[in-house]
Amino acid sequence: MRRAGRSATLLPVPKGYAEGPAAEEAERRREELAAGGVDRPPEIRLAVEGCTPDEPERHFLGWEGEVDPDELFASGRAWGIRLVRRSV
Repeated sequence: MRRAGRSATLLPVPKGYAEGPAAEEAERRREELAAGGVDRPPEIRLAVEGCTPDEPERHFLGWEGEVDPDELFASGRAWGIRLVRRSV
């Protein structure tokens, strides 16, 4: 609705997520798929995380299969151990 004697000026509206790194990545992915790229899910591995005397905050200790979480705990070299799925 317009009021008599007033004119409206329309200003551009920011696009937010339609611009920037997320939009650039989406556009790159669309182009890749259009060119015949295969949409492969990332490889997932189990990471061993835990605390150590040198670093008491939980952190990455290694990949399951490359380090033995039971041995780390039994030896007292690490505690608070958990296995976490991580993309490689």
